[in-house]
Amino acid sequence: ENVVLTGTDDGVVSVTWDGGKNWNKMSTFPGVPEYTYVSDVMADRFDADVIYATFDNRKRDDFKPYVLKSTDRGNSWVSIAGNLPEDKTVHTIVQDPEVPGLLFVGTEFGVYFTMDGGGEWTALKSGMPTISVRDMVVQEQHNDLVVATFGRGFYILDDYTPLRELARDQAILDQQAHFFPVKDALMYIQTSGKPGQGGTYFTLDNPDFGAEFTYYLKEVPKTLKKERLDKEKELFKEKQPIPQPTRDQLRQEEAEEDPYLVFAIRDDSGEAIRKLYKKKVSKGINRMNWDLRYSSSNPVGESSPRRYGRSRGDDFNSVSGLLAMPGTYSVELYLVARGEVTQLAEPVQFKATLLNRAALPEADQAKRVAFQKEVSELSRVMTGTRQLAREQQAKLEAIRKALKQTPGTGEELFKKVLGLETAMDDLIYKLEGPSARASWEELPPMQVPLNQRLSVMIRTHWSSTAELTTTETEQLRILKEEFPPVLAQLENIVDEIAQVEAQLEQLKAPWTPGRVPELN
Repeated sequence: ENVVLTGTDDGVVSVTWDGGKNWNKMSTFPGVPEYTYVSDVMADRFDADVIYATFDNRKRDDFKPYVLKSTDRGNSWVSIAGNLPEDKTVHTIVQDPEVPGLLFVGTEFGVYFTMDGGGEWTALKSGMPTISVRDMVVQEQHNDLVVATFGRGFYILDDYTPLRELARDQAILDQQAHFFPVKDALMYIQTSGKPGQGGTYFTLDNPDFGAEFTYYLKEVPKTLKKERLDKEKELFKEKQPIPQPTRDQLRQEEAEEDPYLVFAIRDDSGEAIRKLYKKKVSKGINRMNWDLRYSSSNPVGESSPRRYGRSRGDDFNSVSGLLAMPGTYSVELYLVARGEVTQLAEPVQFKATLLNRAALPEADQAKRVAFQKEVSELSRVMTGTRQLAREQQAKLEAIRKALKQTPGTGEELFKKVLGLETAMDDLIYKLEGPSARASWEELPPMQVPLNQRLSVMIRTHWSSTAELTTTETEQLRILKEEFPPVLAQLENIVDEIAQVEAQLEQLKAPWTPGRVPELN
């Protein structure tokens, strides 16, 4: 507590060991030009004999990184600049409060760190601009690195504890993959957006909501195209002939899907509740977030037609559903490459806990989650029913057109199709109700459509962690009573449409969607 270090703009570093009563000037610094500006000095957190100093000699067109260390209270110094680039002038240095060899330096072009006390330095990128970093501090409560830049504001590296684990056990870098421990995730209802022009106050992005997964990948598998291009590059350097790829090779490259990661999340019973996908896979330390919600049960639409190969990116959207229950979860990491699924790391457990700031907290969380599961399953079936009904409605319209173009169909078959169309219209009306130009409030009193009840129930429940309301539970009770007859009616209509399609094929009618043509 009595140690004070000072540095001046003419290259003098002084230290006092008695709170300022006596000051000692440090010895000369090897490799540092005389009168070089002292940009930062730091006493070691763990050893009273160790001191660090950084220097800035840009005024003399010298942009070299000068980072020095003394282990004898400044009597002698050695450079620990290591592999820092020649143009990375160092402005500041900080030390991790738990691992002695984990150091950070702020340079003229970003932040670097070392896990071995200065033997090897690595750039911290992933959102950090190439800007002059003038000061840094470790926020020890949350293990964040806070960076102050020249002209670009402040940057925060949230929870850099994975770097500590690497510094303690660098053998992790030799593994193909590694999952770092996941800290507890806080559950709460997020707000978003601004209320209007009166709310245009200055805001910044918060850290991603939910559970944060940090992982390490040593290498990423190459695609067929990448392998070919790398081989062509080597042949070009060796001035060797480059073979022309065949049409089949190009087709295989086009059809091949890029490697991607799958994060499989399970609850404490081992049941799978969510899958997250990371399309762009890169080696090194990366992060992925789960928003603490179950997978959505909404219907999956059709992709646009393609010539050959797999679709590109339209199946990587993991849509969120209802909020999960507080408790213990686990996450598993898989790599999908060339049709093979490989588990990269053992499951890692973590906890999801409520923030405990709800105005009306739910006392019985198990009851709430049981309600969510029942609603989720009902929503899955109802939204699927609505989608199927719309598809069958379009199919009936195509069948009616085909009947008009087919000789010998007969009046009876035509009337049957018209009757099925009327029944389908009535069914869809029960599900959706009439359309409103602006708001449901403009419509006259009527039977509430089933989808409207479902929407009210889910919308009421979606943004709340409070106790279940009467509106929610009453809507569920009504839907469980009124929806099953509608589903049974749809099943009957689908069966009758299949019979009509069989008759159309016998009559050699023009093809209609969903019907398999037969060749006689």
